[in-house]
Amino acid sequence: MPSEYFDLSQWYITLPVDENNDGKVDTVSVEDLQGFHHPDFFYVDDEGNMVFTAPNKALTTKNSTNTRSELRQMLKGDDDRIKTQSPKNSFTVASNPIAKRFASVGGKMEATLKVEHVAKRAKYPDRPPAFSVVIGQIHATKWDKKVQGFGWGNEPLKIYYKKWPEHETGSVFWTYERNLPKNDPNRTDIAYPVWGNTWKDPADPGTNGIALGDEISYTVNVHNDIMYLTFEANGHETVKYQINLANAVNAYGELDKFDHPYGYTLDWNYFKAGAYNQCSTSEKAGFWYPACAGTGNWEEDKANGDYARVSFSKLKLSESTPPETQENKGEDK
Repeated sequence: MPSEYFDLSQWYITLPVDENNDGKVDTVSVEDLQGFHHPDFFYVDDEGNMVFTAPNKALTTKNSTNTRSELRQMLKGDDDRIKTQSPKNSFTVASNPIAKRFASVGGKMEATLKVEHVAKRAKYPDRPPAFSVVIGQIHATKWDKKVQGFGWGNEPLKIYYKKWPEHETGSVFWTYERNLPKNDPNRTDIAYPVWGNTWKDPADPGTNGIALGDEISYTVNVHNDIMYLTFEANGHETVKYQINLANAVNAYGELDKFDHPYGYTLDWNYFKAGAYNQCSTSEKAGFWYPACAGTGNWEEDKANGDYARVSFSKLKLSESTPPETQENKGEDK
């Protein structure tokens, strides 16, 4: 059982199934996650790694076409007196004027993992999310801020792995979503490279990339207002970024005139980790819909390689820590 190897006392999981037949994607609470596994989508392998698998086509969360086997941070643990959508179950940045009402100011997530598989078939391979999986996130809770221009449930961080089928290695990159309303055309994800390319570049990353099965590590340390990111992998340079989540300055130290001037100052945030498959089977027009292959029959989709799989050897939550001095990759550009 994953809880025998990992501290899951502040996590619940969303799985790409509806085994209780209630018409909704299954979630497993913090309490029930202790001693829980799913034989196909969430389990421990022979080496003690925590494995997450998400088919291209399966049940998804509301308003999403992407499947996931993914943990969601629950700072409240199993305290049922605190609602999931609550400041007491979230962290915020120090500049939030009501920061003292939150479970914490900032926080840290550390992970070591291997991406074992990503989807290989897409009708629209040029659409950026094709062949990719999100392996870590910070998500903002969906609440109606009484301040004009802020977003609603946006994502200040998504960490991606993407590998084109014809390439031996893939790329690791991360994105920051401008914290703007859904109908604002400038609400978009800004991608920053780690190893290899970002999602719009089809070039072969070659030896700069990360092969399937290669071990990588990331640390996300939100301390006061700053998100500090560190990425490590054997044979590759350690890559560090930092970005202030309470203003509109990007990770290269440049003012982003399109972002909200106060960034994510008022947001309720939480970490996520696992396999959030970005190879949507939807054929709708637009950036997010590469029309990846999938039948919805797991055995068939597994045989055809229409899924994403990630295995974690480390996943740890803790309080934020003062960072060491660091420079951003590309800051001199």
